[in-house]
Amino acid sequence: MRLTNVKSPAPAAEARPEAGVLGRLARGFHALQVRNYRLFWVGQLISQTGSWMQRTAQDWLVLQLTHSPFALGLVTALQFLPVLLLSLVGGVITDRWSKHRLVTITQVSALVQAALFAALVASGAIQLWHVYVLALLQGIITAIDNPVRQAFVVELVGREHLVNAVALNSMLFNGARIVGPAVAGLMIAGASNLLAGIALVLVANAVSFVAVLAGLLMIDPAALWVAPPAPAGNMGQRLLEGLAYVWRTPAVLLVMIVVAAIGTFGYNFSVVLPLLSGFVLHTSAAGYGGLSAFLGFGSLVGALSTAYTRQVTVRRLIGGSIVFSILLGLVAISTNFTLSGGLLVALGFAGILFSTSANTLLQLTVPDALRGRVLSLYMLLFAGSTPIGGFLIGSLSNVIGVSETLLLCAGLCLLGVGGALVYRWRTQ
Repeated sequence: MRLTNVKSPAPAAEARPEAGVLGRLARGFHALQVRNYRLFWVGQLISQTGSWMQRTAQDWLVLQLTHSPFALGLVTALQFLPVLLLSLVGGVITDRWSKHRLVTITQVSALVQAALFAALVASGAIQLWHVYVLALLQGIITAIDNPVRQAFVVELVGREHLVNAVALNSMLFNGARIVGPAVAGLMIAGASNLLAGIALVLVANAVSFVAVLAGLLMIDPAALWVAPPAPAGNMGQRLLEGLAYVWRTPAVLLVMIVVAAIGTFGYNFSVVLPLLSGFVLHTSAAGYGGLSAFLGFGSLVGALSTAYTRQVTVRRLIGGSIVFSILLGLVAISTNFTLSGGLLVALGFAGILFSTSANTLLQLTVPDALRGRVLSLYMLLFAGSTPIGGFLIGSLSNVIGVSETLLLCAGLCLLGVGGALVYRWRTQ
């Protein structure tokens, strides 16, 4: 099936390239010419910044309450467990319902969760089990929100601007990763006491959802490139249809193999960075925010370079994954804050080469009618595998140490990429 647009696309003059340096710079942001995408992108930039602030505050709160790597690994596992269990269901729902409506529902739900978290901390009633329950609730929201937001991008911009839109999404995500943790760390450090600072961060996140909801309400539904809904049928059948497509399509399965390895053992920064900060580098809350900012800066530079890329290849995916794995191993053995910061910048850059390549290759390959289900599997492997990796890192760090655990994870990432290379060689 093809995407259909109820209204004519924007006039050709809107997409006309400008001459000179400004025109070349603007080329990396051409997806923002589309009004609907521009509204969504700006709202997401503000909201994602708030979400990173909350994530930083949540992790620091758990460490202060428990001083336990295991507890931090457990809260991360609980937050991502629903993504592991429910992402595929979210993909089926995404292919059946209005993506615009679904995104609005998930954003309202996230606002309520953030407000409840803020109220518990501000009142001083917060306990560890509250954090566990709220993390689980956030995970349920994310399980639906992730695939629908991924699939919604192509409805906002069409295929013409898709590669650039994926890169700009990574740019906003990683820009938020720089600003959010840094601001949260400063807010917590500058408050009269720890709970007051964390409560202020959580309130700021709740307010940030107003921006994305305002953007969603201003979107013109008639200008969306809407994919026809998948045929009605049993949810299990629709789910198996998506999995069967992935299994019999080598170009898609190759991407999934790499994503499974890096997503499970490499992309666990919500656990890795607090552990590095608290148990290897021994920094304060501001230092922890700084480490997150280093990683986010490298990711932002990577996303910016990707925005000017005209073509994404499998070679780019594999190369980014190998470099990412090696850099993770170097981060594991570093005990110097400055050196670790530089390595995290490079790690963020390599991570974006991997993640944007994987996302773009899937978006361009998958049929429109299967987009939600295939992207839900991508999100399951990329983010839903975090309970496995997070729990593994938290548990092993208690036994063999943080650095040794991260070095093992780097080796497992390389092993997975090697398996993907063998699969590619056998299927060519």
